[in-house]
Formats: sequence, C-alpha cells, structure tokens
Amino acid sequence: MQLHVIETGFFKLDGGAMFGIVPKSIWQRYVPADENNMCTWAMRCLLIEDGNRLILIDTGIGDKQSESFFKHYYLHGDDTLLGSIQKAGFSPNEVTDVILTHLHFDHVGGAVRKQGEKYLLTFPNARYWSNSQHWEWATHPNAREVHSFLKENFLPIHESGHLHFIEEGQPSPFEHIDFFFADGHTEKQLIPIIRYGNQRIVYAADLIPSHAHVPVHYVMGYDVRPLLTFQEKARMLEEAVQHDYVFFFEHDARYQCARVHRTDKGIRLKDTFPLESIL
Repeated sequence: MQLHVIETGFFKLDGGAMFGIVPKSIWQRYVPADENNMCTWAMRCLLIEDGNRLILIDTGIGDKQSESFFKHYYLHGDDTLLGSIQKAGFSPNEVTDVILTHLHFDHVGGAVRKQGEKYLLTFPNARYWSNSQHWEWATHPNAREVHSFLKENFLPIHESGHLHFIEEGQPSPFEHIDFFFADGHTEKQLIPIIRYGNQRIVYAADLIPSHAHVPVHYVMGYDVRPLLTFQEKARMLEEAVQHDYVFFFEHDARYQCARVHRTDKGIRLKDTFPLESIL
C-alpha cells in the first residue's frame, strides 16, 4: 500500500463558526484570524494505492461554481485536485474508487466537473461511495445544511450509475479501510480508518477538522448535533489513545497529521508531523 497526500488549495471560513462555543481569545492562539475574523483552512485529500485499486478520499471544492459563490470563500493556493493527482503519478482515469466522507461542497465539489452545459464525472472509471442515509439527507436537505448540499456536485454521480453505498453494520468494501460513522456534523459522515501495516490512520474529515479541534469540546458551529459530536469525538479520541491512531487532518492549513495522548486536562495533542514521516 502507498499513500499520497493530495492538496487541493485553501479557503477561508469564519473562525467563530469553526470553533462554536470556544472563545476567540482561546482558539486564535492556534489558528490566527484576519481582520474579518476569517481563518485559512486546507482541503486536503488522500490517495491510496492498494493492490489493483486507486482510492481517493474526498475531492475538495472543485471549480465549477460561479464567481459569486467562490468569492465568499477566498480560494487561494497553487495546488489543485487534478494537479496533485498528476504530481503523484496518476491520471483521473486511473482512480477506481472515490470515498466521499459527506456531500458538503468543500468535500465533494471536485467529484463532478462541468463541460459546457454538461456535468461529467471527474473520475469516469471510478465507483463513488457514500452512505444511503446520508444520500437521503443530502438530496432532501434540512434548512441548516441546504446551502452546503449543492446538487450539481453529486446528483450526476447517481445519474451516471456510479453511485455505491457503504452501510453501517455491513462489511467494508475495502480490504484495508474500515469506517467510523458519525452523525453529529451531518447524518452518517464516513470517517475512514486505514490499516497501514501496524498503524491506523484516521482520515478525520469534519469530526476533527484540525489539530486545534482535538479537545472534545472544540466543536464547529456548523454541526447539526453538537452534543452528539462531543460523544463521537470522545469515543474516537479514546480509541486513538488506546491504539495509537494517527489523525490525518483534511482542513488543517499547517499540519497534515497528529497523535494524541491523555493528560490531566483530558486527551490532548501529542505531536504533529507530515504523513511522509511515517510511511
């Protein structure tokens, strides 16, 4: 198995929204904000070579939305989804599987591209994986998430016949990837846990979006069920301490990976490092 970090660029979101009830006087020690209270976040994906499968986890924000949409998110950086995949030595046609942790626009936007007036799959030979309950949630969105679920990002996947589901309680369709199902941020977010040799690498997605979100009460204002996120994070962090999991951060602009440990104040960050240091 080989793992490749796929950087897709940066965007900005309001710091208060990203940290919920945590005061700015605390969170800004770890994630600085600009004069408009906006913080920079990554949209970091992961590409996995596993036997005859080339598996991509998440796809970033893409580039098919309008200029008026993108101006709200201050996209910047030189990296792109396809550029990073090509830099790793692959083409979009070689990707066999795309795991979508959830269907918010900053995770699924790159899954579908626009050509003229048509929407086409970015990875035409891949199976795209979601969860049936999350799919129902996204295609019939609640008022809280309606602006995060942009149907042009994912309906073409179903229309193409490439949509498949990973279900809770059923065997994983991947030999070396298990899944933790989290309902606090959104219904049935998929958290992949990659078995890489003797290590477990958790693609933390929006359960723990950055190193600054490790403390259990550091929960995003975007979460639809924040109290449930507390419980899910506590469970995941406890497993991480017991089994020495590595967290791979999708949204951390500074750090790719981290481990955690138990302290007098609870489970906290132990160290941070690039993914390549453990491969």
